[in-house]
Amino acid sequence: MNAPDSHRQDLVIEAGSSPSHYAREVWRFRSLLFILAWRDIRVRFKQTVIGAAWALLRPLLTLIILTIVFSKIARLPSEGNAPYVLLVLSGLLPWQFFAAGLSDAASSVTDNEKIVSKIYFPRLVIPISALAVCAVDFAIALLIMVGIFAFYGLTPDWTLLALPVVLVFAVLAALGPGLLLAALNVKYRDFRYVVPFIVQMGIYVSPVAYSTSLIPEGWRTLYYLNPMAGLIDAFRWTVLGSNFTPWLPGIGLSLSVLVVLLVAGTLYFRATERSFADNI
Repeated sequence: MNAPDSHRQDLVIEAGSSPSHYAREVWRFRSLLFILAWRDIRVRFKQTVIGAAWALLRPLLTLIILTIVFSKIARLPSEGNAPYVLLVLSGLLPWQFFAAGLSDAASSVTDNEKIVSKIYFPRLVIPISALAVCAVDFAIALLIMVGIFAFYGLTPDWTLLALPVVLVFAVLAALGPGLLLAALNVKYRDFRYVVPFIVQMGIYVSPVAYSTSLIPEGWRTLYYLNPMAGLIDAFRWTVLGSNFTPWLPGIGLSLSVLVVLLVAGTLYFRATERSFADNI
């Protein structure tokens, strides 16, 4: 009969409690992040008739419809000397990135339930990798903007140099609420119905097809509590340059809300990720 081993130690593998430790864990599993991202990219374009052209057709068709409705029917003005189609495109591209990123991040954990329930890794890797596909779609959709600039014979302003910074904030804007919804979706599956509602309503309460200059001054502070309002303004400024003057306090307010959502989403995701394998 074997004597009980009083010196036995159980090895528990879990994410580090400190933010710096957790960040190092995510970095250590960066190869898994790249593998998941590449898998999702391949799945997106595998067995499609026109492949990556879908990333062009969807924003192009939406652009045509919004331009006709808001410029020809509603007769809303553009900004400065910029063509209205460029005004719409500069709002549509960041919005579609946000909408796709939010949807993919929110469902990313439940979509990967097999690996979540079998092996340990920082679960934050999954929603981050989900945004990679949206980034590829966004990069392809930028070709539409290049075509419009060429068609109208326009030259980009120096403000276009700020585009990488704005794109970083676009990623964070999708990641914050995406993490929150991803964690909630694991425990409460009816949250998968919330995301389509946010996307459907958000395009109307965000300045996608119209300029924020049309918002009455008394409503501007409330309007910019929508983080996409300031983000779209910032993106529109990089594209339209001197034709568009953003309201800087509004952008600052939107970025503040964005940071709050990012912190809240990250904290809630980390607080609940230990139970993902049990609840999924």
